[in-house]
Amino acid sequence: MGGGRKFLGAQDEGAARVALLGVPYDHTQSYRRGAAEGPRAIRDASWSLETYSQDLAADLCEVGLRDFGDLAVRELEPEAMVAEVGRVVAALPPGTIPLLLGGDHTLTVGALRALRRQHPDLRMVTFDAHLDLRDAYEGDRWSHACALRRAWEVLGDGRLVQLGVRSGTREEWAFARSRCRWSHPALSLPETVLQELLAYPVYLSVDLDVLDPAAAPGVGNPEPGGPGFDDLVEALCSLRHLRLVGMDLVETSPPWDPSGLTPVAAAKLLREATLAFWGLPRTV
Repeated sequence: MGGGRKFLGAQDEGAARVALLGVPYDHTQSYRRGAAEGPRAIRDASWSLETYSQDLAADLCEVGLRDFGDLAVRELEPEAMVAEVGRVVAALPPGTIPLLLGGDHTLTVGALRALRRQHPDLRMVTFDAHLDLRDAYEGDRWSHACALRRAWEVLGDGRLVQLGVRSGTREEWAFARSRCRWSHPALSLPETVLQELLAYPVYLSVDLDVLDPAAAPGVGNPEPGGPGFDDLVEALCSLRHLRLVGMDLVETSPPWDPSGLTPVAAAKLLREATLAFWGLPRTV
C-alpha cells in the first residue's frame, strides 16, 4: 500500500482499532471522473481541522486509528479492484474495523464480500442520493450506478437499508420495494427498522453525493435537493448504537470543486463518524 500524508489523528504505532484504507479508483464512474483523487485530498484537508470534536466531546487521538495508506488499484479493472479490496479487508487482524476512503462506490462490494464471510448475518446501511440498483448501466455491470445491486447480490433480500435516496429509475424503485429492507429519501429510520438492525453486525456506506451540491459540489454525480452537512452528521450520530463492523466514505471528486470545500466536508464527516461509532461508549 502506498505512503504519503496520513489522516488527521492517525497513530503510527500500536494496534489498530480502526484501519483507514484509501482506495484511489474511479474507473466505474459514469459521469464525472475524479474520485481517484479523493483519498489524497481528504487526508490533506483533514489537517485544517482539530482532532477534537466539541459536539461529541471526543478526540481522534484516543480512537486507535491507523492510516495504512492507499491500495495499489488505480490501473486495475473493476473486478480486480473489488477483489483486491476484499483481500486487504480480509487480511486485517480480527476485530479491526476497516474504514475505506474512496474512490468510487464500487469498492464497497469488495469490503462486503470479505465481511460477509466473517459475519454471515451482515446488514448494510447506505446514505446515497441514488438507488444504484441497476443490473447494468450502458452495458456495464460494474458501473457505480450498479454498486448497490452488486451489494444486494452479496447480502441477499431484506438486508440493505438506503437513506437519503432521491434518484432512481421506475425499475430500481420497484426492485427496492421488493428486495431491500428500507429505501427512502429521509435520513432517519423508522424505530422498527432501527431496533431490528441493533441485533446484527452492520456495514455503513456514505456516498458524499447524498448531500445537497451546495454543501459538497465536488462529487461524481451531484443531485440537487439533498440535506445539509449538519443534517447528515445528526443522522449518522443517531445510528451510533449500531454494531458497525466496517464503513466507507466514497465519491468525493476534488477536481470538480476548485474551492476545496468538498474534501474538507468529507474529512470532517469522517472525523465525526469515526468518533460517533468508535470514540464514544456504546450502549444499547
